[in-house]
Amino acid sequence: MESLKNNQNQIEPKDIYKIAYIIHFLLGAGNLLPWNALITAIDYFGQLYPDKHVEKVFSVAYMSSSLIVLIIMIRWTNFSKVVTFQVRMNIGFTMFIVSLMVTPTIDWAWRGISKAKCSSTFYTVVASVVICGLADGLIGGSLVGSAGKLPKEYMQAVFAGTASSGILVCLLRIVTKASLPHDPQGLKKSAHLYFLVSTLILLVCMVCCTLLYKLPVMEQHYKALQQNHSTSRTKLWDVARKIQWPALGIFIIYTVTLSIFPGFLTENIESVLLKDWYPIMLITTYNIADFVGKSFTAIYVLESIGKATWGCAGRLLLYPLFTACLHGPIWLKNEVFVVFLTIILGLTNGYLTSVIMIMAPKSVAPSEAEMAAVVMALFLGLGLVSGSVLGWFWII
Repeated sequence: MESLKNNQNQIEPKDIYKIAYIIHFLLGAGNLLPWNALITAIDYFGQLYPDKHVEKVFSVAYMSSSLIVLIIMIRWTNFSKVVTFQVRMNIGFTMFIVSLMVTPTIDWAWRGISKAKCSSTFYTVVASVVICGLADGLIGGSLVGSAGKLPKEYMQAVFAGTASSGILVCLLRIVTKASLPHDPQGLKKSAHLYFLVSTLILLVCMVCCTLLYKLPVMEQHYKALQQNHSTSRTKLWDVARKIQWPALGIFIIYTVTLSIFPGFLTENIESVLLKDWYPIMLITTYNIADFVGKSFTAIYVLESIGKATWGCAGRLLLYPLFTACLHGPIWLKNEVFVVFLTIILGLTNGYLTSVIMIMAPKSVAPSEAEMAAVVMALFLGLGLVSGSVLGWFWII
């Protein structure tokens, strides 16, 4: 009996203090924290570059560069063997830190920037956003690929973490907006605070990367994976064919979401009552709803990939509803209706993303799980790019 229990413990290693879960949660938060810091500081960038569509430019620059890295990771089949998980993650987090410090450095170096200099620094800031996107692709692809080989709670932790980063930055934004003067100097201080807090959290994430694979539970997981590893070479197209429906679903999810959030909610919707608090409230509402949706999969996961994919397709109905908020009758432009739609946008994004990203790697052989997870990350990235480009159509 005792030997049987020992065998069961080897097959199902336990994360006793949930340390591995917490680290995956933190790494997920760190993966999306720089992007949330950039989009939450929109009023600061809008004040610096009033003639630019900052949110939409940032979205295209960030998502496109992230997608390029994911494609490279998939095409280079031995990438995960040549460059270890820890090295990839630390390189990515270093790139994040460098890119986030560009804006504060410009402000500190050029106090009282003239209008001409502002125009030239815009391209420097966009270049830093591109670097941020490259880091996101490297970290996101590595983290999702790694979690795809592990039990489903780790993938759930990663995506719950990504949602939590949005809430953290939004709360920080609300506090700074309420406590600091609403002038160029106050906006600058608040934006610098986002970037500095984000940098500190990213440093913590780098430490977590070092600790993760030293945990006994992770050593047991990877020992079991090596024992069960198939010697046959995983073929990209074979894996992609097996997960074509969840891949389509994740593509639809992020095409819809990114074409509405954040650009449409921050630039196209206005409120006479809430004024410049309105976009901040909508972004915060979305992030809270997204977090609730991604956290709910810790309680219940929809086991049917088919139903989840149909749910993703159903989100296309959000387009006519949000269009009505812009061009429809007055009662549809009401703040309550817009907030309700934003909650639906966030909840469905969070829950369906988490379900599909958990289920897809589990629908293939263990030896193909990492490749399946990275393919899903690629289609997620394609959806992000598609959505960020479609977001421009709201201003046409």
